[in-house]
Amino acid sequence: MNRNKSIRVAILCLSLAMAGSLPIDAQKVTFHEGSISLKQAFEKLESSSAYKIAYNDSQLDVSRKVSMDQKDMEVLQVLSQLLKNTGYTYKINGNYVIIVPEEVKTVKGKKQVSGVIVDTNGDPVIGANVVEKGTTNGTITDLDGKFTLEVNDNSVLQVSYIGYNTQEVSANGKTSFSIKLGENTQTLDEVVVVGYGTMKKSDLTGSVTNVKAEKLLSKPVVNVGQALAGKASGVEIFENGGTPDGKVRVRIRGNNSINSSNEPLYVVDGVIGVSNINLLNPSEIESLEVLKDASATAIYGARGANGVIMITTKRGIKNEKAQISYDGYVSIGKMAKKLDLMNASEWWQNYNTTMDNGQKYDPEGYAQGKYKKVTPADLPNLFDANGNPLYDTDWQDEAYQTAINHNHQVSIRGGADKTLYSVHLGYMHKDALMRNGFLDRYSGRINLDSQLRDWLKMGANMSFNYNKGNDNYKSYGVKRLVQEAIPLIPVKYPDGSWGSNRDFPGAVQDTPSRYLEEMVNETSNIQTIADLYLDFKITDDLNFKSTFAVDASNRKRNYYSGKDLIQFSKTQGGIATIATLKELYWQSENYFNYNKEFNKNNRMNVMLGASWQQRATESVEATSQNFSDDFYQWHNLGAGTVTIPSKSDDYAWSINSYFARINYTLKDRYLFTATGRYDGSSKFGKNNKYAFFPSFAFAWRASEESFLKSVHWLNNLKVRTSIGETGNQEIGNYAFFQNLGSENAIFGDNYYTALYRSTFGNPDLKWEKTLQWDAGVDVSVLNQRIDLSLDYYYKKTSDLLLNAPIPGTSGLNTIMRNIGSVQNQGFELTLNTHNIQTDNFNWMSTVLFSVNRNKILSLGENDEDIYPAPRHPQGDMLILRVGEPVGSLWGLRRLGTWGEDEAAEAAKYNRLPGDVKYEDLNGDGKINSEDNTIIGCTSPDWTMTISNTFLYKNFDFSFDLRFVFGNDVVNCATHNAEDRSGVANGFKSNLNAWTPQNQHTMVAQRRPMKSYYDSYPDSHWMQNGSFVRGQNFVLGYTFSKSLLQKIKLQDLRIYASAQNLFCITKYKGYDPEVTTYEDAAFGQGIDDFSEPKARTFTFGLNVKF
Repeated sequence: MNRNKSIRVAILCLSLAMAGSLPIDAQKVTFHEGSISLKQAFEKLESSSAYKIAYNDSQLDVSRKVSMDQKDMEVLQVLSQLLKNTGYTYKINGNYVIIVPEEVKTVKGKKQVSGVIVDTNGDPVIGANVVEKGTTNGTITDLDGKFTLEVNDNSVLQVSYIGYNTQEVSANGKTSFSIKLGENTQTLDEVVVVGYGTMKKSDLTGSVTNVKAEKLLSKPVVNVGQALAGKASGVEIFENGGTPDGKVRVRIRGNNSINSSNEPLYVVDGVIGVSNINLLNPSEIESLEVLKDASATAIYGARGANGVIMITTKRGIKNEKAQISYDGYVSIGKMAKKLDLMNASEWWQNYNTTMDNGQKYDPEGYAQGKYKKVTPADLPNLFDANGNPLYDTDWQDEAYQTAINHNHQVSIRGGADKTLYSVHLGYMHKDALMRNGFLDRYSGRINLDSQLRDWLKMGANMSFNYNKGNDNYKSYGVKRLVQEAIPLIPVKYPDGSWGSNRDFPGAVQDTPSRYLEEMVNETSNIQTIADLYLDFKITDDLNFKSTFAVDASNRKRNYYSGKDLIQFSKTQGGIATIATLKELYWQSENYFNYNKEFNKNNRMNVMLGASWQQRATESVEATSQNFSDDFYQWHNLGAGTVTIPSKSDDYAWSINSYFARINYTLKDRYLFTATGRYDGSSKFGKNNKYAFFPSFAFAWRASEESFLKSVHWLNNLKVRTSIGETGNQEIGNYAFFQNLGSENAIFGDNYYTALYRSTFGNPDLKWEKTLQWDAGVDVSVLNQRIDLSLDYYYKKTSDLLLNAPIPGTSGLNTIMRNIGSVQNQGFELTLNTHNIQTDNFNWMSTVLFSVNRNKILSLGENDEDIYPAPRHPQGDMLILRVGEPVGSLWGLRRLGTWGEDEAAEAAKYNRLPGDVKYEDLNGDGKINSEDNTIIGCTSPDWTMTISNTFLYKNFDFSFDLRFVFGNDVVNCATHNAEDRSGVANGFKSNLNAWTPQNQHTMVAQRRPMKSYYDSYPDSHWMQNGSFVRGQNFVLGYTFSKSLLQKIKLQDLRIYASAQNLFCITKYKGYDPEVTTYEDAAFGQGIDDFSEPKARTFTFGLNVKF
């Protein structure tokens, strides 16, 4: 008997191994269970006897109630009572009981058919389902794989069994069948994608998380990052802001670098480093794997230090007629939270208080009439005769809108025995919350796989993505104006003219409504990815695969800012810009794959290959100013009378690699993996162009040991460990060269170009290297109802590329060198449980928990502090310091405000009661940068996602809760919102400012902006960014097969969902998950006038024809 048959017999006969020695026909049982389901009754019989009962639950109603009250009755008598009036009986074969339909007399139009079901080795398939397609009429095969069934004359038999491909056979003109089922190895043992191949999950030695399409697409998403959020432990997805493209920041096991990229490497169908992963339509994804430890990522060498995300798109389906599906939804997005800004009457009250206090804080200026207050009589267009504001404009409501979004995806998948195909077409429209903002995306994909010969397989994939949108989120000024526009000002006056902040004396700029109307920031992206592979079967054990891929993208930006927009473009008379960026990437990957099973105890896989990659980029930008009219915008740059010198740039890099991997399995329980990659990159100096990146891993499948085989509740126990090194080449393309910069200078009426040395070269620049050690355990118990994975990791990145200071007499201040190191260590947990499992109700849960601790180990010879971007005009906000984590926040400690009883002490610092009080850390009697200290950190202490899914009959309900704790956020808007009294709007915290009656407050006494006010990055700007978010809630209904057959559909599901339903946080900004510095390596948690996030409600359907 072969191994597969042994497994099937073991599934049916597990309880027999534990049976007693009493003959079966002599066994008597007693039950006092009362009324229970038939399924429960079968389970009671199995546990009380040596019988194993097999039945087809799609035919037999095992939920029906039966009486289970018997005393000293033989097992088979009990079984007969249970099956009474069900239309079913049983057959006995040794220790097995098979429930079968009672024989009925053949009626006209019907016939009795019989047959045998075997596997590819000719062994009988025991317990296979045989169903008359389109009905509930069916049976299951016996111990010899045989079946008998009465069916209609022209019926189709549908044969299925777990681990095998379902087959359909016509019964027209036939009564006897011999059917061979082919194995479906994907269900026998889940296969995951790894670098340059696939592996059984049970054979993995590394830390890899697999996420299937149904989990990725459980909520409406725009890009891959959003889809992955909350799906893999150790992967932190920051969904920052509410832009239509949904850009996210992804970190796998922390930040590894300071100057290089910390983003993971994306591989799509084997195409390495896709240029813009945000353009990929998530609906096209079949599965996604996250490679986290060195054993999994080292095969990508110089590009794998930050982890690797492998994406496999949907392929064709073998031996299936074309499967047509449609997935679509409509969603409505509203602002999830509004800032607590002052209304018109509160602002007017605050203005008057502010101007009155000018006498205290600038008595000389006050005496000179510098702070003369405006009276309502001065502004009859803003106040009524009683001195009350005529308008009370909520600028958040005026700038942001209800976003209506819809998405449509059509897929056709199918194939014959040797050729598989899939075609996907998609369209999405997404409104921005900010008015006049939108994104349209058109996507298409064709995948083809064909077995041309027994020895040759060919495949081709091609995708096309085009998006176009208007994105004024890029404008810092517009988002700032939403918070600063004065509520006394209307959008437009009754005569149709625009309202402006300038209508109030002392204020500046126009309102956000006008800017949004008269500004255009239109961007478009076109991306085409194509790859072709040939897979040669040289021998039964040896294959050679060659792939060639191209990733071509073009980006265009059209910008125009109107000729009358104050502080934006009025001085220039309007500004129009056209910018283009063109990228072309190609790769050639070629590798041998040798699979050899020497005997039942020894098997080995060897992979050996070579790779060539190159990316080239060109960019051009042209700008024109001073337009006679806003009509032309960017459509005619020549209409502007002032032409700014154009900009252009181009660069290229290439990498050549040789790689190998060996997997060796001993006795199906001792697993060994070794990988190595030798990379050469054009980005590094001639002395260090090449580097070798190795890894080693071992796993022990302890559950396969003889001493654990008898532990029947233990399904899997695997202990694994790995160590390896990966690299990071994501730096400037010519950092090792001496570079020349250029600037334009005007002499007389002519432009001249000046050249200067912009960087020193360093031919000794080498790769940043990350050494990572990982130890993990995978446990599965109780028939896989509980699955647990635990991982501990330690990563050390050395040879960090930093700009080291040099004497200014050299002409420059820094030179790039390899001088730093940083470490990350952490713990990850993934827990999947099937809590309740009954016929009509199922409850499954998933818990993802991650802890990461980051620490800077060195920063050069003297370990000097570094103050990285982003910076605020009022001072540095971040610091890199040895012994501290990346993302440490830097600033003063605000203690509150000086009270009247502290006037003498305040005077030592040249301050008055009502001024901000800072901690004088060095005690020198002065408050300056020497008193700055670490006041927080943007990195969380821990993150967790809890997901639950409930299935009741045809209904499904699921929800995800996300927990992020221990992180801080800098709300930079605090500076503007609390120190520009009288000229701009601000937070309602202004109403809690210092007064003689309210001296215990963090907000200084109001005073005119032109007097003085202390405002620096400090602990008051920094706020607790911890949160609990109701990430996703979905309620769905799947229609029954019997109904769908009548309307010629295969599947139909409708659903409603809510995203970002709630967010519990102490953070006072729009959302604690934020950055307004997308391109800054350490911009996470820095909120300098961000946009709000949406609370989205979605209605959708999934149809298969």
